[in-house]
Amino acid sequence: MKPRVDEAMKLEMEGFKRLTSVEKALQILREVLEKQEKKDTEVLPLLESHGRVCGEDIYAPFDIPSFDRSAVDGYAVIAEDTFSASPSNPIELKIVGSLMPGDEPGSLRIDKGEAVEVATGAPLPLNANAVIMAEDTKEIKPGLVEVYKQVHPFQNVSRKGEDFKMGELVVKRGTRIKPWHIGALASLNISHVKVFSKPRIGILSTGSELVELGSELKPGKIVNSSKIMLKALISSCGGEPVDLGTVEDDVELISEKIEDGLKNCDALITTGGTSIGRRDLVFLAVNLIGKVLVHGLAMRPGKPTGFGLVRDKLVFMLSGFPVAALIGFNLFVKPTIEALLGTRSEPSPKIVGRLKRRVASLSGMRSYVRVRLVKYGDSYIVEPLRLTGSGLISTLTEANGLLVIPENLEGYDEGEEVEVELFDPVIHGNQT
Repeated sequence: MKPRVDEAMKLEMEGFKRLTSVEKALQILREVLEKQEKKDTEVLPLLESHGRVCGEDIYAPFDIPSFDRSAVDGYAVIAEDTFSASPSNPIELKIVGSLMPGDEPGSLRIDKGEAVEVATGAPLPLNANAVIMAEDTKEIKPGLVEVYKQVHPFQNVSRKGEDFKMGELVVKRGTRIKPWHIGALASLNISHVKVFSKPRIGILSTGSELVELGSELKPGKIVNSSKIMLKALISSCGGEPVDLGTVEDDVELISEKIEDGLKNCDALITTGGTSIGRRDLVFLAVNLIGKVLVHGLAMRPGKPTGFGLVRDKLVFMLSGFPVAALIGFNLFVKPTIEALLGTRSEPSPKIVGRLKRRVASLSGMRSYVRVRLVKYGDSYIVEPLRLTGSGLISTLTEANGLLVIPENLEGYDEGEEVEVELFDPVIHGNQT
């Protein structure tokens, strides 16, 4: 064995004996991310910016609405003219015109004792400061309307700048652009948006047993489902997945592939080879060309998960098993993509329910239990599916949430209230 490989193996074997808590690992990651540069920006047409992260603060270039307009169908009036109006004491006003949406603001004016018929969205005539609803009036003859209810100043009026005032912050830098942001920017006639470019995240698989999706499945071979899942996860977080292929179980070859991949990627994920077995060589490879920061986490599934730095770029070493890879991704890769984009995680829905049966955990380990949350009437029941079996992707398709058991507990008892983080809708059951 070459000296560098021998030295890396020594570091590897020593490191795995000391498990790192999830919180400590996240603290280390945050310290690294503080030094990472944000991605460059690009300009996209407004609709194409949907789902991307805004790359600048966007301010309103003008008022919305840009003029006082009617919020109802009725008559624009001077509010003070109506102050004594009632069904038993109607006020008569002279109709001097009508305005519709799209008519030019300021094209009509009223004086004391006058009114202008208006439709919803129409500009108010000059001097008007309120709108009386049509149902509170009656046109008694052409050009004359009776008002049966008083209105106060600016009642039923959408004021100039009520929605957005010129110079007001509309979309903050780092905001993930949603459909309502698209609508707001369109109302301000903003046709293009500056967004952060997608971080490129490489995926390098290890394991001679893996074949690509669509390949012939020979005995002993398995489809690389973790890779395709991770690609989808990267895309869902706003990143761009880069397939770096599958590499043989060779330390120096893995190192070369990581270095090559990082030339065109902002960060990199490896799958498989993360434990300390004879063919688990990824951590050795990272130590050859960089530095492993975390190896071996006090959690399950995903105990062999870790990450390190190579050429100042993060390399995440995830399990080859889909469930463990998913948990490792959500804990460490997802916040990395968000940090590179200058945005934050969106909140996940959480619901409290009662455990259908006891679920055990190891003291000192944080456990992620796949569960099924079912609603019966007004109650929620939490059914644990699996804690172990990180290679069983069916436990994710059957589950709709995760139950996290903290390190200081040895589990939860049957009937105990627990908080579940949902990733799929609640199941509705029948009360029995």
